[in-house]
Amino acid sequence: MRLTQEIIAAKRDGAELSDADIRQLIAGLPDGSVSEGQAAAFAMAVYFNGMNERERVALTLAMRDSGTVLHWDDLPGPALDKHSTGGVGDTVSLPLAAAVAACGGHVPMISGRGLGHTGGTLDKLDAVPGYVTQPGINLFRKVVREAGCAIIGQTADLAPADKRLYAIRDVTATVETIPLLVSSILSKKLAAGLHGLAMDVKFGSGAFLPDYGKAQALAQALVGVANGAGLPTNALLTDMSEPLASAAGNALEVAYALDHLTGRRREPRFHEVTVALAAEMLLLGKLAPDLDKARAKIEQAFASGAAAERFARMIVALGGPADLLEAPQKHLAAAPVVKPVYPETRGAVASVDTRAVGLAVVALGGGRVRPQDPIDHAVGIVALAGIGDGVGLDRPLGIVHARNEDGYAAASERLRKAYRIGEGAARGPLVAERITERVSG
Repeated sequence: MRLTQEIIAAKRDGAELSDADIRQLIAGLPDGSVSEGQAAAFAMAVYFNGMNERERVALTLAMRDSGTVLHWDDLPGPALDKHSTGGVGDTVSLPLAAAVAACGGHVPMISGRGLGHTGGTLDKLDAVPGYVTQPGINLFRKVVREAGCAIIGQTADLAPADKRLYAIRDVTATVETIPLLVSSILSKKLAAGLHGLAMDVKFGSGAFLPDYGKAQALAQALVGVANGAGLPTNALLTDMSEPLASAAGNALEVAYALDHLTGRRREPRFHEVTVALAAEMLLLGKLAPDLDKARAKIEQAFASGAAAERFARMIVALGGPADLLEAPQKHLAAAPVVKPVYPETRGAVASVDTRAVGLAVVALGGGRVRPQDPIDHAVGIVALAGIGDGVGLDRPLGIVHARNEDGYAAASERLRKAYRIGEGAARGPLVAERITERVSG
């Protein structure tokens, strides 16, 4: 056993760390035997010198093993999940979990809250009255077994080393480095005891990593490390150069997901990503022999109402209202000011600064800049125009739901600045690339 400072010095100098070195350092994070300064120094050393795939796998496994590791061997089907790197209007998790459950999968989805311009799945579910996002482990297991899916928040005993290291990375400018990103994402998924994982890695103006090459490198690293750690994983690179859904904001996105589940409205782009990721999950869980048959099963789960039924079962089992799908307006908070935002000139949408659209929602109170910030679940923007859409006095850029007139005015200004109006533009493919273990080596 080496001193912690010796391990840090080795990585500082570009050396490859042993599995034992990594396990020792990570084990000291939850109990405080590794100081905050040492953790920060380690993160910075990794930021500058990187880690090879063996080190990344060892780091991820060490972080997984820093707390409780769930097991789902008692389920009649595979435990499957999906993770997105985040964006605007990305409420895919809600219909996706239910559709996979309707096809024989079990989805113990442990999700996070929003920070910055991206929305968080837990914030959306907090908009549902009575829904418990932090249930005890026994209730979590019961709902997964009986409803087929349960979407909850991270418990304190799942990958606690990640929680401490992430907080340090956040204040030391070391968040955006692939080894630490990969281990942070995957340690929680491995601790959840999954049998398969589909990764949705975003690129474009609303993505955490806008550059395609950097997003591709992250996706390849995630697939390589996850499979190296024993978790079958595929990744899709998907376009976030415009909001994925035409709604952004917590209660508004829940309502949008309910419309999708019930068939009241299904927008093609949102549906395409949802079906593609859900199909990957069925394939990884051996619930379909190929992607075409997997997609057909997911489409049938939506068309038959089976996905909606599973979602309703999950909502009720975790304390939400029994008639949420049929009468969302009875339960979801509504903003008092609802007004359209028109462009200054008529034309077609040439491009969207999607991050700026997300920040307009944050400015309304629908997101948070700091983890402790409160959320106004009622506010947001709907009917968002997409690339190529004609806009003018007869077609707004979006309809703002605000708490007051000042909020509406501020969001309107941000929304107008986020859109570039011109001759329009051709969209690229929504699902740009599929990465599997074979590709990542």
